[in-house]
Amino acid sequence: MSSENLENFESDAQLALYEEYKNVSGLFTYIVETERRFYLANSVQVTPHLKEGTVFFEIEMQDVWVWDIFRSSRFVKNVRVYSVRDVNIEERTPGEEFMIPPMDGLQPPEA
Repeated sequence: MSSENLENFESDAQLALYEEYKNVSGLFTYIVETERRFYLANSVQVTPHLKEGTVFFEIEMQDVWVWDIFRSSRFVKNVRVYSVRDVNIEERTPGEEFMIPPMDGLQPPEA
């Protein structure tokens, strides 16, 4: 596979993931962002831990959609993540329009 074909494949996969995100976003209450992944979830619990002078966070989520281009199934019943950096959690207001984050270099297809 040429580097151009690989680049096109990755771009197409990212665009498909973005479209899937737009389609499923209304099903979830929370938007969770860690240093490694982006999640949509219906239940989130964050527990801070201090061990040997280091603070880290344990994030437990239920009914989760995982932003990961390489997963065959992005819907997961339960997820537990440990993060050593800040964790961003946003709760959506019912009826609120879901804001799609900008994706540098990717343009959504024309409607």
